[in-house]
Amino acid sequence: MNKTILLAAIAAAAAQSAAAQVETSGDPRLTRRGWEVGVQGAGYHYEEPDFAKLTGNRGGVIGAYTFTDARRWFSRIDGRVSYGRLKYDGSGTMSDVPDWIGEIRVVAGRDFLFGGSLALSPYVGLGYRSLYDDPRGYSSTGAAGYRRYSYYTYAPVGLTLRLKAGERFAIAPTVEYDALIQGRQVSRLSDTGLPGVEDISNDQSHGYGYRAYLMFEGGRWAFGPWLHYWSIKDSEVSCAGTVCGIEPANWTREWGAELRYRF
Repeated sequence: MNKTILLAAIAAAAAQSAAAQVETSGDPRLTRRGWEVGVQGAGYHYEEPDFAKLTGNRGGVIGAYTFTDARRWFSRIDGRVSYGRLKYDGSGTMSDVPDWIGEIRVVAGRDFLFGGSLALSPYVGLGYRSLYDDPRGYSSTGAAGYRRYSYYTYAPVGLTLRLKAGERFAIAPTVEYDALIQGRQVSRLSDTGLPGVEDISNDQSHGYGYRAYLMFEGGRWAFGPWLHYWSIKDSEVSCAGTVCGIEPANWTREWGAELRYRF
């Protein structure tokens, strides 16, 4: 029921904003309507404590479209795709593990102006994150690897502060909390070739994430550093064939910088 209410509220806010869409002023404190495209680079660290980790660098592309109206309501859909070739440490070591992240989000909120130089823009929304890594083959100790798929549905709740810095520029830090609604981990254990071993899927229902950005916005350009973090608890036990198991507790940290062009 809570999930249904959240989705209905997001859809209503987005529809209201889109229907009332008009041109906004050039005030750099306001959320800007239109398209954004950009690139990002990041460091990455995924770890299952005392068991395994994946680390390395990655690059990605991002895109977004934002609706605004005269009452300073906004709604935005944004997405990204990120790729890296990572190092695995666990049952031995393995290099150049392909790793993909895809993400899409819808958020809605409002700009609140204070004085002549400050705006606060709270928002709420719904996000979906998909991850795929492919350590098939054998590690340095001869352990067989297998493909892994991870899916998170989550509710972002955030706040952007924009501080006017001249007629066209703003400093825009953002903080966000991501509440996990549902997660699912799919492990293609059949890739190991072991007899009686089948693919297994584990549901994850406990976890959270957070994000922080420090963007510098001016004219058509925005750039700055960011941090993403996830902490997920042990999954539920699941069985397939002769195997029963859990997806162990894990955490993920990404940190990087991005450059966006707005039009």
